[in-house]
Amino acid sequence: MEQRLTDDEQQVLKTGAFGAVFLVSNADPGVFAMIRESFAASGAFAGASGLVKEALSAGGLPRLPRDSALDVESVVLPALARAVDILREKSPADVSAYRELVLTAAAEVARAHRGVTPAEQDAITRIRTALADSADPAGPA
Repeated sequence: MEQRLTDDEQQVLKTGAFGAVFLVSNADPGVFAMIRESFAASGAFAGASGLVKEALSAGGLPRLPRDSALDVESVVLPALARAVDILREKSPADVSAYRELVLTAAAEVARAHRGVTPAEQDAITRIRTALADSADPAGPA
């Protein structure tokens, strides 16, 4: 049973997904890398469907802190866990799709410029943990 997401719930899904990409991209910053990484993320997000696609394509980009990586993480990682909880409540069939989409986008961004660095892998690990640290004791599918 799928229910529509509120604007706030869509924003949580979007903040988590786009924020995860931002975390990985900023783990190993660079102007040329950022261009390649944005194309990689767009390609991964193009595969979204259902409520996830609706949430990611509605409205503009989320506003994320720009002061430090810790400030970004303090917004993005809880948003990822909350997004999984929202989907579990509103559209359980989309939970694993959201997790997979976010992790795929993060991995594509990391590989987009000279391969995955240790800092990028660390960011992906934190993202994976946030996606698993929701109310679901079983973790990701």
